[in-house]
Amino acid sequence: MARQLAVRISVIVLVALGGLLALDFLFPLPPAPQYSPIVLAADGSVLHAYLNPTQKWRMKTELREITPVLRKAIIEKEDRWFRWHFGVNPVALVQAAGRNLFGTGRTTGASTITMQVARLLEPKERTFGNKLLEMLRATQLEAHYSKDEILQLYLNLVPYGGNVEGVKSAALLYFQQTPDYLSLAQTVTLAIIPNRPRGLVLGKDNAAVLQERNRWLRRFGAAGLFPKDDVADALLEPLDVERHAAPVLAPHLSRRLVRQFPRQAIIRSSLQRAKQSKAEDLTRNYVRRLHELGITQASVLVVNNRTRQVEAYVGSADFRDFAGQGQNDGVVAVRSPGSTLKPFLYALAMDRGLVTPKLLLPDVPTNFQGYRPENFDKHCNGEVTLERALAFSLNIPAVRVLNQLGVPTFTDKLRQAGFQSVTRNRARLGLSSILGGCGASLEELTNLYVTLADAGKYAKLRFTTTSAEDQKAVLLSESSAFLTTDILAQLTRPDLPLGAASSMRLPKVAWKTGTSYGRRDAWSIGYNRQYTIGVWVGNFSGQGSPALTGADVATPLLFDLFNTLAYNSPNDWFVPPAALDFRLVCAESGLVPGEHCPNQVIDYFLPSISNGLRCQHLREVLVSADGNFTYCRTCAPAAGYRRELYPNLLPEVAAYKEAQGIPYRRLPPHNPQCQLVRGTERAPTITSPAANTEYVLNRHEQQQLLLSCTTDNEVRQVHWYVNDKFLRTAAATERVFFRPQPGPLKISCADDHGRNTDVLVTVTEM
Repeated sequence: MARQLAVRISVIVLVALGGLLALDFLFPLPPAPQYSPIVLAADGSVLHAYLNPTQKWRMKTELREITPVLRKAIIEKEDRWFRWHFGVNPVALVQAAGRNLFGTGRTTGASTITMQVARLLEPKERTFGNKLLEMLRATQLEAHYSKDEILQLYLNLVPYGGNVEGVKSAALLYFQQTPDYLSLAQTVTLAIIPNRPRGLVLGKDNAAVLQERNRWLRRFGAAGLFPKDDVADALLEPLDVERHAAPVLAPHLSRRLVRQFPRQAIIRSSLQRAKQSKAEDLTRNYVRRLHELGITQASVLVVNNRTRQVEAYVGSADFRDFAGQGQNDGVVAVRSPGSTLKPFLYALAMDRGLVTPKLLLPDVPTNFQGYRPENFDKHCNGEVTLERALAFSLNIPAVRVLNQLGVPTFTDKLRQAGFQSVTRNRARLGLSSILGGCGASLEELTNLYVTLADAGKYAKLRFTTTSAEDQKAVLLSESSAFLTTDILAQLTRPDLPLGAASSMRLPKVAWKTGTSYGRRDAWSIGYNRQYTIGVWVGNFSGQGSPALTGADVATPLLFDLFNTLAYNSPNDWFVPPAALDFRLVCAESGLVPGEHCPNQVIDYFLPSISNGLRCQHLREVLVSADGNFTYCRTCAPAAGYRRELYPNLLPEVAAYKEAQGIPYRRLPPHNPQCQLVRGTERAPTITSPAANTEYVLNRHEQQQLLLSCTTDNEVRQVHWYVNDKFLRTAAATERVFFRPQPGPLKISCADDHGRNTDVLVTVTEM
């Protein structure tokens, strides 16, 4: 009999459990509440909060924010048997039924915390039937959640009047603190309001709230819930609160992260609250002073070089500036980068062995297959070292190095560095990309400089503390990164703001400025061992300004940011890597000294990589006794000549010196009796007109076409031909003008050594 009874009981229990499971399946729990998205700083404080989809402030309270004080106060006030019942308190139900039936005492519904959660999840009219459903839901909640999770749900849903729900929302909007930072008095204040959200309104009925708070403090003290001294101190604490606005720091990054993680109630950003607040204040106040110059916006990005985490993110000077389109995010906006890519180009060229810091580069007007760059100040220097070309941000040497390196090699590295616009338009990019002819964002450019600061290693920026650290990829050698940094840290340069060199607050940074065509964008990006800071200044409308240059308006803000945000950075600097070495080079060329190089300087180089060519800035020439002619090996007489050294200039450098009247020792003409016809390896280079170009001339203005060329420095005369018909003879450096007939033209130039060059152009008239 006992065995049969046990079997029957087991069957009954199984059937009951099966029925409960079926009911649980047929009537699932209500969906989780919709929380207000909040973005936290790295220290856990709230940077920015948004209304939830139902336009309520319901910020999710995490379990760690429910302090023992808050837990004790809520449970003691609302449901002291919370830890022991299964969602419904039978004793409390019987007591409440008796009071309600016989009219003795205060009418209550004997609701437990779990029952209140059920009602808050599914608000219904208060009827006897709905109360039964509420009890069933409470039992179901107890089966699905732990006691701590139920308490957490309760604290996230309790009303505080108006559209404020949850203890975290109330703590932030009234006390400007998260729940775990509240005092005992503040915690008790928030514990007593939920049952009377309309009768006890913080900010309006502070006196009534204070009286009720103190009553409950005394009650908690009498129950021994908190130490008497703590209760006594809490009773003395004033209550002078008001409704505050929700936190609105870092609006651009917050919006970006909320869009990126739409289902997360709490997003933990990498921003440092103090740095973010300072960066926003500095940027807003700085741009305010620029308004009279027609400049309305700026963006700032601060990156920790070691972690790659973004510690400050300022998308615009003022998010609420609708006239200046302040809601645009300048950190991700694609704009012309100006000269900011030059350091990366030179570092790549060093890694290819093409250049070293002391190498001399031609800085003369040059035609690169129809593209004729100019320096920012419209002035050329003849020849400059690479370090001066970078420090002074000269355009022509940069284009020359890019032409030598190859545009595909350069753009492929930019693609690896995460440049999205370059990746999409790589096939259409040319030599102008180094001068701002490609699109880039402040985020991409700043991370490129983080790569320089991190010994040439690239990884994606991190905007949250929860994102995994990206695997680093080597884009540059540590040696080229150091050499580039060494140049960018020099103070003898034109983009140093006026008076900055004598300032005691000049930070120790390596930096580079940039200005886009039309002065629409001003850039300044700098770094030290700890931080990289990127600054963009301009107008989101694209409107230019005469004052808008990197040196004048972007670098002052960069220096202010470094002095404010990184003032306590360790005073250490980059050191030369072991793989780097130095050598003597000719001061006239920057190459390894040759036979005739008395002036030598020390230069860094990359062993087994840097070019080891010997200097030939002077060449030995056979000159007649009277110095009027030179001889080649074929026509040199047996005697009556002498050997002399002459500058071995590139044709374009010689042509520039001739045009500018710069004195140099010019080679005498070749022996006119020599019958040898030279080869084409040093034929004239036609610099105008540009090959394969269409020229539109105005017939009413009698416009003419310019003919010019560069030649070997021993050439005295050139002969111009149009469509194989002789036009005229001119000096090698002479500029010739003529009026062509419309249609296709073949322009030919032959020098006095028989070497010839042709270009094809098309002329139309209007």
